[in-house]
Amino acid sequence: MPNQTHLAPKLHGLYAITPETSDTGLLLSKTEAALSGGINLLQYRAKTLPAVQRKQQAALLLKLCADFNCPLIINDDLSLAAEIGAHGVHLGQSDKQPELARALLGPEALIGITCHDSLALAKKAQQAGASYLAFGAFYPSASKPLAEPAPLSILSQAKQACDLPVVAIGGITSHNAKALIDAGADMLAVINDLFTRDDIQAQCSRFQALLQ
Repeated sequence: MPNQTHLAPKLHGLYAITPETSDTGLLLSKTEAALSGGINLLQYRAKTLPAVQRKQQAALLLKLCADFNCPLIINDDLSLAAEIGAHGVHLGQSDKQPELARALLGPEALIGITCHDSLALAKKAQQAGASYLAFGAFYPSASKPLAEPAPLSILSQAKQACDLPVVAIGGITSHNAKALIDAGADMLAVINDLFTRDDIQAQCSRFQALLQ
């Protein structure tokens, strides 16, 4: 049986992923708007910033998330997640294994695994103790322009084959999200169609209406 956490059943709704920026004030302002809009999970994603700034931003986001009772997970960086006491980590296929993340972060940590378009990878992730399975990209994505497209059918297949929440990611907007929800997505992971909006809180409400 997979090592599921008590938080896993709550993994439903809008999953915001932060855009990378060196402007920490702007990052916090945009994230607060998203939190006010009712996002259900936040991922801090920063690939190129200096380690010191990444730690600073992550720690500030963790404090902000606490005000809204929203879990914060860290993209890829297991040591940063452990250092600041984040709620978990999201790992790609080339990152450290979920077994190591579970051992380091503990039984209650949220551990997400990128499964691309592969049911085999999803089954492997579940056996390794993942908290949720992420599939995509489903649409052209500015953050992952080289990602192979995933078919909508992988979402329903994963729901049948695995006993974990299923996350859709990649180019998701409030206009194309319904097809993903209908196909079985428990969560929608969104960057650009949230954080590039003039009214982030209102855009969150549009997504949440679809997810109800």
